[in-house]
Amino acid sequence: MNKIVKTSIQILTGVSAALTLTAGKVMALSVQEGAEAARGDGMPAQLIGKDGVFTQITNTVLYAVGIISVIMLIYGGLRYILSGGDSKKVTDAKNTILYAIIGLIISILAFSIVNFVINAVTGNSNSAASPSSIEESSESSE
Repeated sequence: MNKIVKTSIQILTGVSAALTLTAGKVMALSVQEGAEAARGDGMPAQLIGKDGVFTQITNTVLYAVGIISVIMLIYGGLRYILSGGDSKKVTDAKNTILYAIIGLIISILAFSIVNFVINAVTGNSNSAASPSSIEESSESSE
């Protein structure tokens, strides 16, 4: 008896799901229309390019890494000043400064590489966040 109830519930669920999918507008939407319907207000329509999603995400992450590197550079400098001549503290402070500089260089290189790849893919000669493209976009909006 229990097996018959389970089987009938599974059949009823499958038939109702098939009727719902074929009777509604779900089947009428193309992939592009579905993507447009899922996009919220104010969200960029393109994935790559000057205002693309990838550009915004990578720029945000790289700016955060750059800010953290600068903060760690300042922290390492303070540790160096406050070391009081203790050789272990001086070494630790120098390592903090060295790693912060390496992180800053890596974030600048990563920013350049990402913008180069995006420009190569889109065929755009302006960088995604270069000062000239920001000035051009502000002048064109006025």
